[in-house]
Amino acid sequence: MRKSLELARVLVVDDELSSRLTLQTLLEAGGYSVDVAGSAAEAFSKLDQGQYELVLSEAEVESPQAGRQVLSYARVKPYQPATALVTAYREAKASRYPVGDEQQVSINAENVSALLGQVADLIGLRAQRRAFRAAAQ
Repeated sequence: MRKSLELARVLVVDDELSSRLTLQTLLEAGGYSVDVAGSAAEAFSKLDQGQYELVLSEAEVESPQAGRQVLSYARVKPYQPATALVTAYREAKASRYPVGDEQQVSINAENVSALLGQVADLIGLRAQRRAFRAAAQ
């Protein structure tokens, strides 16, 4: 009997339905298992109920800081997912969304391979950090 493939789980947080569905479709086509949340409260609930390798949140979900609050909440979960702000701006600059430890992911639907590469890199970095912490213990 074959063991089923476990897909990396990604949580996408965005209050705009079209953006949420587009990102979900692209990530699922790339082989990821994707959950979505349309609000910070829904994201907090999903973070409490499940475990994710990556949490992607639009910066201004319901308020200017809600997306960052979701990412901060995710980072303190015991399973420590990778986190990133998502922006749909084609020419987003790092100064537009100054971030601390967060990565910035610029979503451009015309370059799906770059998006999937960024997601894979973030999940890979999380795996490296977890392996390093386990080896240090």
